[in-house]
Formats: sequence, C-alpha cells, structure tokens
Amino acid sequence: MLDRFITPIIKPLLAPVVLLLDKKNVQPDQLTLVGFGFGILAVPLLALELWYGALFCIALNRIIDGLDGALARHQNHTSDAGGYLDICLDFLFYAAIVLGFALANPNENALAAAVLLTVFIGTGSSFLAFAIPAQKLNLPRPQFANKSFYFLNGLTEGTETIAFFVAFCLWPAYFPQLAYSFALLAAITIFTRIHGGYQTLKHQGVNKANNEKAKSESTFEEPTR
Repeated sequence: MLDRFITPIIKPLLAPVVLLLDKKNVQPDQLTLVGFGFGILAVPLLALELWYGALFCIALNRIIDGLDGALARHQNHTSDAGGYLDICLDFLFYAAIVLGFALANPNENALAAAVLLTVFIGTGSSFLAFAIPAQKLNLPRPQFANKSFYFLNGLTEGTETIAFFVAFCLWPAYFPQLAYSFALLAAITIFTRIHGGYQTLKHQGVNKANNEKAKSESTFEEPTR
C-alpha cells in the first residue's frame, strides 16, 4: 500500500550509489546475489537472538534490492532473467526471516511463524499467478512501470513487510502478536488480490470474446451495393 509513495522518495537517494557502482563495473545480478547473501546471514543471527545484527543484515538486503534494479535500468541491462532472479530471492528472503524467529524461540514463535509463512504463500501465489495472464494481456501498470513482474497492489507490500520485520527485531518478545497482526493484514491482501485479479481477468476475457465475435460477424457480412 505504501510502496507507491516510498518508491519516488528512495529513487533519488540511490542515484549517486548507482553511478559509483556503474563506474566499478558492478553488474545488477551480482548485486542481487550479494543482497540475498546478506539477507540469509540474518537467519543464524536471529536464531542466536542477535537482533540488531540481524536487523542490520535485513536493512542491507533491502537497500541492495533497491540498487540492483536501479543499476540495471541505468546500464540498460534490464532483463526477464534478472527480474526472475530478483523476485525468487526476495520471496526466499522473506520466508527465511520468519524461519529465523521460529528458530530463536520455537516454543513461543513456531506457531505464529507457521501462520505467517502460510499467508506469505498466499500473497506470493496471488501476486505471481496474476502476473502471468497480466503480462500476456499487456495490462497497464503505471505505478510500477519499471518492475519486471506485474505488481497487483495490496494492503501489505514490500514497505509494510519490512516495517514488520524491523518491529520483529526491535521487540522480539512480541513476535507472536506482531506476526498474527501482520498475517491478518496480509490475509486481507490475499482476498483483495484474488478478487481484484479475478474480476480484472474476467472483464478482459469478456472483452476479448466480444471483440472476436464482432470481428467474426464483420468477416461474414455481405458487402453493400
């Protein structure tokens, strides 16, 4: 929900770093892999209850995640392969952070982590499943024009997810309560995405059928004299 407002603010801040990385001949996919490495490093830190170290790794992951796409666009190296790698590693990172809190305190956190991971599957699948027909139908996406995958807006997006991750690290004793709250909000996102995506695709299907019918009728129409 907040991504559309945060993204325009962050982009100018990344520009000087992007120029520096370009001068050093850093490739976007290299950045993606490095960022994922930092993100996964947070998991053992969480398991050891080193909350601030884990938070630092999470922050680095998110900063680098913003840089790799910006660098790709600056170098005119945007590609489906790069977008695919980025989104796959993002979802793995999100799931791994939740796992880290479950490892830190299985007795208190495991059930809440399982619920949150289940909801993550719902948000991820509703997002990716819509991306396939949306790309095929070439549906407009003005708010995320530079994304490799189609973004269907929801109540909980990247900004909200990271905000909760920060809260998890700052107040780890309240992880179950925070996780359940986040799961509820994400469940609303799942419902709105499925409903909105279904209605959008259904409308597109009806329009396509009507257009094909009109085209067929015009083909067999007798010429006027």
